[in-house]
Order: sequence, then structure tokens, then C-alpha cells
Amino acid sequence: MDRHRTEEARRSVATSVPQHPILEAAATLFPGYFALVMATGVVSIACHLLGMHGLALALVTVNWIAYPVLWALTLVRALRFRDLLLRDISDHQRAPGFFTIVASTCVLGTQNMIVVGATGIATVLWWFGLLLWFVVMYTFFTAVTVRKGKPTLARGINGAWLIAAVSTQSVVVLRGVIDVAGAPAELIQFQVLTMFLIGCMLYLAIIPLIFYRLTFISLSREDFSPPYWINMGAVAITALAGSILVLRGETWPMITPLLPFLKGFTFFFWAVASWWIPFLFALMAWRYIWMKDRFTYEPAVWGMVFPMGMYCTSTYQFGRAMGYGFLDPVPRVLVFVALAVWLLGMGGLLRRIGRSLFRC
Repeated sequence: MDRHRTEEARRSVATSVPQHPILEAAATLFPGYFALVMATGVVSIACHLLGMHGLALALVTVNWIAYPVLWALTLVRALRFRDLLLRDISDHQRAPGFFTIVASTCVLGTQNMIVVGATGIATVLWWFGLLLWFVVMYTFFTAVTVRKGKPTLARGINGAWLIAAVSTQSVVVLRGVIDVAGAPAELIQFQVLTMFLIGCMLYLAIIPLIFYRLTFISLSREDFSPPYWINMGAVAITALAGSILVLRGETWPMITPLLPFLKGFTFFFWAVASWWIPFLFALMAWRYIWMKDRFTYEPAVWGMVFPMGMYCTSTYQFGRAMGYGFLDPVPRVLVFVALAVWLLGMGGLLRRIGRSLFRC
């Protein structure tokens, strides 16, 4: 569905946008394209944690190219194609993609902190991500709430809505990796714990609607698009955030009395993330093998890459936080799956860029 909407957007602006690749890319920019940075960042972190430091550093470079480019295109879109941007903000299908701006900022900060040890950059990105969280969170929910002519549940919601939870937990994770040695101010500890619980609330509030849509509403094969992997990715990053907080239990005084609760809640979310994986693979097999649909690149594909990398990283940290060494083989295998899917996505993106430049 996202692929069809993107193509419609491209055709709708074709007559009004000069035939210039940058202007066309800005006009038709998918709001969730910052998921490219999220996916690249989490795969980089997984590679670093599992000893592939060269690959991790290379992906840091990729992200420092992709992140500014996406911001530049977003700003061009805001200045030159404001009507298209405002239309997306109140669109139930496309608007959740704006949460990737928040999540990508915090994932980039986490990537730089873990892979490069850049505390200063990570701290700046945390404050920037926190500011973006407030702006995007309340703009989105206000816009879709007051909108006239709301869509039905079948047409209005998909897995992308869960990026609201992802963006919230990304703020928690980044702060957790910044303050490893010592505890931040009590106010920051309180704020991080509060955001962890808000992220849990958002997942638990949204996922029943998505599950209802999956099981009780007739869907076409196109409806099983990559954003549905965020059903797993959102709960995986929640388990990661919980694991980080558990690991900070000895140095953050405010966390210490909550450790039993955090451990149980974290185990719950990791288990849910694990449950989703076979189901999502079954849906993919149904679409691409049984129904013989053709897999083609679309911007939303990064919404599938990110959850795979996130589950790998989440399982690694969950095992450390809970003392479950028997889980170690899981991320060591999954990191190669995440890398393979990332390479497929990047290949599709580079082909699309090449075709766009050749056409112009």
C-alpha cells in the first residue's frame, strides 16, 4: 500500500515539479525514509557488539551521509512543497513515518556512542531527539485526532503507528548508553523511566488495533507490507530499553528499587518480540511464495531491516541483563541475516537513485 501511495505522489507532482532529481526526491519524499538511518545504525551497533568493528565503522560513515541528506530533502520539502508536507502530517497512513525522524536521531547518537565513543555528539543528539519527540509526538496525535473525514480502521492503521513507541524507547536507550559509568541527575533518571513506561503504554495501546485488523479484516497481499515488521521491532526496542535500564540498576539510584518490575516487564516484551518473528516470516512466505508476489524495493523496506537488526541487538543486551548466556548464539547468527537484508535494501536504493539520475 505504501508503495502505491508513493507512486501516486510521484505522479501527482510530476507536472508541477521541475525535472530535477533533488526537487523530485524532496517533493515525493516518504516521511518514513529516516528508517534508513535507523536500520543502518542498529545493524552497525550489532556488528560492533559482535566483534565486526570494521563493518560497524563503515556503517557509521554511511549514516553520516544519509542523515544530513534526508534532513536536507526534508527542509527543501518544507520550503518548496509545504502543501504536500502538511497533507502527510494528517494522513493516517503516512504521518506515522515522521516518528522515524526522532528515532533516527537517537539511533545515530547511540551508534556514535557505542561504535566511536563520541560522548559529546551522542549527548547533543539526545537533547535534539528529545526536543523532536515532543514536537512530532503531539503534532501527530493532535493532527489525526482533529482531522475531519477520518479513515476506517482497515485503511487508517498499520505497523508504522508503532514507530511512536520506537521513537520513545530510542530516547531511553540513548540516555542509557551515555551514562554508563555514573548516574545522571535525578530529574533525567526520572524522565528516562517515565519515557520507558510511556513507550510501553503506546505499544500496548496500538498493537490490539493492529492485531484486530490482521485477524478480523480482509486484507490483500499488498497490505502485508514491510511496516508490519515494526510490530516486532517496536517490542524488541522496548525490551532493549528495559535491558539497558536493568544494566544501569547498580549505578542509577532511582532504578534500584524498580529492578524486579523492570526485569519482569523486559522479559515479557522480549518474549512478545520473539513470538512475532515466525508469524511475520509466515506472512512473507504467503505473500511472496504462495501468492507469487514480486519483491521490489520501496522506501518502507527499511521498516523491515530495522526490526531484524533491533531484535539481534535486543537479544544480546537482554542476555547480558538477565544473565542468560545460553542466548548468545542467537545474535551471532541473526547479525548476518540483518546484514544481508540491509545489503538488499541498499542495493535497491542505489538502483532507484541511479535510475532517477539517468532519467533526468
